[in-house]
Amino acid sequence: MNSFLGYVCVLSAIVGTGHSLSCVECVSSSGTTCLGTTTTCSNGSVCGSQYTVGKVGSVTTTLFVKACVFQDQCSMNGSITFNEGSTRTGISCCNTDNCTPPVPSLPQLSTQQNGLTCRSCISGTSNWCYTSDTIQCTGNEDMCLLQATTIAGLKTAIRGCATKSICDLGSQTVTDTVKITCTSGTIGLHSNMFLSAIISFVLLKCYF
Repeated sequence: MNSFLGYVCVLSAIVGTGHSLSCVECVSSSGTTCLGTTTTCSNGSVCGSQYTVGKVGSVTTTLFVKACVFQDQCSMNGSITFNEGSTRTGISCCNTDNCTPPVPSLPQLSTQQNGLTCRSCISGTSNWCYTSDTIQCTGNEDMCLLQATTIAGLKTAIRGCATKSICDLGSQTVTDTVKITCTSGTIGLHSNMFLSAIISFVLLKCYF
């Protein structure tokens, strides 16, 4: 957990420079509160909280993170569903020094099929998976997603259904650590290190 908190600190430091807020950085896997140290955010960032709940099979795990986030990510929530489980995440923000964002809301999982079919697989040992297995997408999950992640030597890959909000996270940052490919008639390659890495970290906890 300490290594992941250090990882979050690095992410907050590389975004940019300029007038910025001071925000608390911390991580908890046992609730929606945490205590940590104060850091100076980059220009254009605000204080944010992200709450992620992942489920693989019968194992459910959570991760709560407070850190600097891009302002246009505030009030975002989204989900990914695959045959073995799902992950849901939400972000909330505040914009004064060392403020405490409200607990983020998570999207409700729907059972109403939306007509989209995606391939579905997950790997906890590789950043690639491919299968003939498919999943019928539901609700607002109207994109097919492939997320490949490598963090500190740990690799994950996910294929399944995703909300557009998850796919849109890549518009700010380009990195080789997390790569997301989403399709819904057209193909786009996006990546966002902070948010997608948290989702992958939660799924890794489900495996180990």
